[in-house]
Amino acid sequence: MSSSWSSILTNYPLISAFIAFVIAQTIKFFTSWYKEKQWDLKQLVGSGGMPSSHSSTVTALATAIGFQEGFGGALFATALILACIVMYDATGVRLHAGRQAEVLNQIVYELPAEHPLAESRPLRELLGHTPPQQ
Repeated sequence: MSSSWSSILTNYPLISAFIAFVIAQTIKFFTSWYKEKQWDLKQLVGSGGMPSSHSSTVTALATAIGFQEGFGGALFATALILACIVMYDATGVRLHAGRQAEVLNQIVYELPAEHPLAESRPLRELLGHTPPQQ
């Protein structure tokens, strides 16, 4: 059991990815506090917003794998493709889903009070990133 923990604690790509995630979420947490003047603990674990914890995590993972295993190997290529897919998803699918949520929330907001959906919880709008935010 102790050798398993030892292996995890010396897995530099895993540690790099975890540290990148923590740094991105911490920056997001303090940036949110600076803008809103209130603490929002959801920013420590939530997705969406800047900096992108998804992008920073997969970028750190791919970079650490490249340094450890070599940038010419199949493992780095796999990590790089994974990073590209994650960033594409953040700027494509999740960004547009957030924009659709914004439109749907506006439609629900304009419904008459007696409509069954008038009291429904708003959809989450901040899901993805614009290309410059990546």
